[in-house]
Amino acid sequence: MKANSPMERLYNGIIKENPTFVLMLGMCPTLAVTTSAMNGLGMGLTTAVILTASNMMISMLRKVIPDSVRMPAYIVVVASFVTIVEFLLQGFIPSLYASLGIYIPLIVVNCIILGRAESYASKNGIIASVFDGIGMGLGFTVGLTLIGLVRELVGAGQIFGFQVMPKSYEPLTIFILAPGAFFVLALLVAVQNKFKIGSARVNADGTTACSKDSCLNCTNTICGGKAIASAKQDQE
Repeated sequence: MKANSPMERLYNGIIKENPTFVLMLGMCPTLAVTTSAMNGLGMGLTTAVILTASNMMISMLRKVIPDSVRMPAYIVVVASFVTIVEFLLQGFIPSLYASLGIYIPLIVVNCIILGRAESYASKNGIIASVFDGIGMGLGFTVGLTLIGLVRELVGAGQIFGFQVMPKSYEPLTIFILAPGAFFVLALLVAVQNKFKIGSARVNADGTTACSKDSCLNCTNTICGGKAIASAKQDQE
């Protein structure tokens, strides 16, 4: 896939650099609100909307915002969209608003949104930044929904509020408590790592085995992937 193309941005956010299972970002809402699949889906989509809108606005203003105040400016942009989305949820989906609670305004300082603003939207065009926001947002949504689904199924015998396990099933309530979030996250990350494609692996002798297309977004300092990625971006 061509670099910065819409499909590459979507694939990157959902699979290659999934915020939850690969980058391990946004762990606070990931562990706190995923007591059910609906909560995970709602939080993920809310974050995706804000991420996409803020990426678009920051990309539009990237040549106007001075470097000395870029982070405060990013926070103002993100906070504006968070306020709009919060009011919409409160007015039209009050049950979801009540379930997510304080974690909606905390999206303002979500490291996924500020990270994409700093590393991508501030350096790329509007279309690419929009699809980067959509891809990362959908990746975050998939991660939260999967965690919530497993926790709800094992901890309550339900999926999206519908009973799917037989009446004889004894729910493991620990999975809808705080420790269960860590258990499920660890399990899903282990599964993801087992089947991950295009990752860099460190061999026993300290060398690495990388796929041919993984260096562009690689942060591995052992094999120099980070330097290669930087050089490629400078050439572009």
